[in-house]
Amino acid sequence: MSFTFRPASQKDEENRLLAQKFGMEILADLSSYSFVKQKVIVIPYLFAKQHGVLPLEEKNGKVVVAVAHPLSLQPLEEIRLFIKKELQPVFCILPVLEDAIERCYHQKQSEIEGLTPPDEKKERQEGDETGEGYDLLEQSSQNALVRLLNNILMEAIQQGASDIHFEPQEEGLQIRFRIDGILQKRFDAPSDMRSQMLTRIKVMAKLDIAEKRLPQDGRIKLKAGGREIDFRVSTIPVVFGERIVLRILDRSNVVLGLAKIGMQAKTLHLFQKLMAMPEGIILVTGPTGSGKTTTLYSALMEMNAQEMNIMTIEDPVEYKLPSIAQMGVNPKIKLTFGSGLRHILRQDPDVIMIGEIRDLETAEIAIQASLTGHLVFSTLHTNDAPSALTRLADMGIEPYLLSSSVIGILAQRLVRKICPQCKISYTPSEKEMGELGWEEKDVCLWKGRGCDSCFGTGYKGRHGIFELMEVSSPVKKQILESVDATVLRKAAFSHIIDLLQSGRELIKNGITTSAEVLRVVRMGE
Repeated sequence: MSFTFRPASQKDEENRLLAQKFGMEILADLSSYSFVKQKVIVIPYLFAKQHGVLPLEEKNGKVVVAVAHPLSLQPLEEIRLFIKKELQPVFCILPVLEDAIERCYHQKQSEIEGLTPPDEKKERQEGDETGEGYDLLEQSSQNALVRLLNNILMEAIQQGASDIHFEPQEEGLQIRFRIDGILQKRFDAPSDMRSQMLTRIKVMAKLDIAEKRLPQDGRIKLKAGGREIDFRVSTIPVVFGERIVLRILDRSNVVLGLAKIGMQAKTLHLFQKLMAMPEGIILVTGPTGSGKTTTLYSALMEMNAQEMNIMTIEDPVEYKLPSIAQMGVNPKIKLTFGSGLRHILRQDPDVIMIGEIRDLETAEIAIQASLTGHLVFSTLHTNDAPSALTRLADMGIEPYLLSSSVIGILAQRLVRKICPQCKISYTPSEKEMGELGWEEKDVCLWKGRGCDSCFGTGYKGRHGIFELMEVSSPVKKQILESVDATVLRKAAFSHIIDLLQSGRELIKNGITTSAEVLRVVRMGE
């Protein structure tokens, strides 16, 4: 990863003279210091960038911190309070310091363009009108903890994290980001800051800060550089306090459209054929975080909402879709999937999307809707496509109703893509080829070596793999005899594109690795 070096300015020379006057050590290069070389993150990226400070190493019980502004003492005091250690400031001109920050945090300048704080008064007025007055880029607060938390949230958004985990430990608070489906440790906060930071999150989510014995759920709506970002907040009591997980819902990062989410041409053609059916149930299955909602939204967006009445019931409504009526469930007022579906059926819908089939009542209403001329989309948590029918039967749905209502089942997973910046070719071993079920020889595959751009993982971004099973006549006949998933898979053999087959295509095309496909697909596939 290359970095653009800016030459020293007159202001940099003035700061250098000030540093000499104060007797500060002056450094010309920071790349050899341990924190920079090992990419040790002590303070949030945005804080380091805005204040021109960077911890370099720990020496004789003190943390050596490079500063570009010798007269700016407040950032040093905040770092000292944050890490609970004495500091030894040294001077470095701003261009060299910024270059070291980029190397340490793997960030690019383009990722932080446009992140200047908005007008404070204007944001407060907007907050008063909406009741959601938190601004992630608000830096006017004198509270160091508030600014540090805002910087942590902003950094998670910049790095494309889907979740932030605040995990209380005996010695402090561990903070991890989930990036491309994998948790990565980012920060450690001291124990005396643990309860303050968790309380701050609960205040932002409008949760009961006095209740620490029961799990709670909430929501935070923030603004960052003109973007609206939602956080779903979940808290649970654990041994050393409360564990909080924030799910980041950034509308600007959502890519909708079946052609854009990575379906193979054959799978896409069959799925669109099922979508054109006048009635029936189409199920999307997979574990949490596998992109099921994005697939359903993409399918709805391809339908003509001007000629059809498309309605959804979700928990919660994650993203607002134009020309589509979306309703969120609310158990507190007894608005459940079942009761909400009954009212939706009175609204003359053509297409219904149910966020998730969780119980027998919801499943029965969905089947009734499909049998009375509606096309129904929904999700289930199962490992593969045939298991969805087994799951519905276990709920209590009669096999004859399944055979006459379900028309297709899509199972999906997300695999990490090879980083294009450090992509290299290699010859796989016989063991690796055997795990993939390949007998070809002299095959050339690809992997990522690891670089600054991908945080040393060799992966950047994610791609979907899909398994689509059409409920054809042989499958319907088998459902009436037995809903065993293994038997159903054999019956649908000629009408199914399985997950492993989809993953092998991505491996051959150099999009992902065999290790990544085998990580998300069961060996029994």
